[in-house]
Amino acid sequence: MKVLFVGLGGVGQRHLRNIYQLLGDEIDVIAWRVRKSNEVVTDALEIEHGSDLNSRYPFRTVATLQEGLAEQPAITFVCNPSRFHVSVALAAVRAGSHVFIEKPLSDNLDDVEALILEADHRNCVGYVGYQLRFHPAIRTLEHLLARGAVGRVLAVLAQVGEYLPNFHRYEDYRQMYASRRDLGGGVILSQIHEPDYLMHLFGMPRRLFALGGHLSDLEVDVEDLAVLLMDCGTPSQPLPVSLQMDFLQKPPARICQVVGDRGKILMDLTEPSLVHYGPDGAEVARHNWHPFARNQLFLDELRHFLAACRGEQTARCPLTVGLRSLRIALAARQSIETGTVIEIAPWEHDRKS
Repeated sequence: MKVLFVGLGGVGQRHLRNIYQLLGDEIDVIAWRVRKSNEVVTDALEIEHGSDLNSRYPFRTVATLQEGLAEQPAITFVCNPSRFHVSVALAAVRAGSHVFIEKPLSDNLDDVEALILEADHRNCVGYVGYQLRFHPAIRTLEHLLARGAVGRVLAVLAQVGEYLPNFHRYEDYRQMYASRRDLGGGVILSQIHEPDYLMHLFGMPRRLFALGGHLSDLEVDVEDLAVLLMDCGTPSQPLPVSLQMDFLQKPPARICQVVGDRGKILMDLTEPSLVHYGPDGAEVARHNWHPFARNQLFLDELRHFLAACRGEQTARCPLTVGLRSLRIALAARQSIETGTVIEIAPWEHDRKS
């Protein structure tokens, strides 16, 4: 099976390692790259000095995207900067390739609808890389909410924060995509996993208000902090969902607290752990996942994607899911820029995600 990689930075190399681990000699890998660095980036996102990526994971390099697509790859991994995701994915789908797109789907809505329609028309799987959907803590939270473990949910408070220069220790943070608006960066898009899982658990918001911007001394031209307040309820029963996102925190923080009328749940993804409290405030159950191998999320996600490509199951994070979280991210940016509440009208795709 031919597999095309567009971009082999940190996350691209992770997917490359994982697909070799799962499929081995079954694959013939082609790569279209811009930066062409041949050093291995480890799972810990550090350079393995003296390493040679092409020797460890054999792949053929092509000069253009069109040259790679001319080989009719069965799957294309879109791992380049966010600004260019949709144009690459659209070309791949038109060539008949399934596509795995790293989050976010894009940094704007240009041609997103065209990509969704084209993938449907050609019966190609379009998948967005939200590996947190496979996290055992989030799966446990989903299960608890489905069985009404805390009664009616009244409020949700989530947070994700990490110091940007520590993201990728193998590169100058000022040059990475997350730091640059021209590449589709900013904390809202870079940490879009949180809007994704919150929308998955609590639904699309009807309206949203956000505050934030470039508030620190980091040398970036994007927002490094944003606080979103979303109403994921109904006109008669609001459900406030609050989310803080930042590029600033040391040590990192990644939590979600769900308050219901019969208890609460506290999830901490940095531990990772989850604690369920009952209506009297007593601890009902405590879950810990130690030690936790982060790459397992990516392996589980990749197995799921490959099964979807084989037609064995429905993709958990199709393009329509990527569109939902992108709409939230863009609404948050609009709210920060305008200082207004953004009303979020439902789209047809919301009913299908």
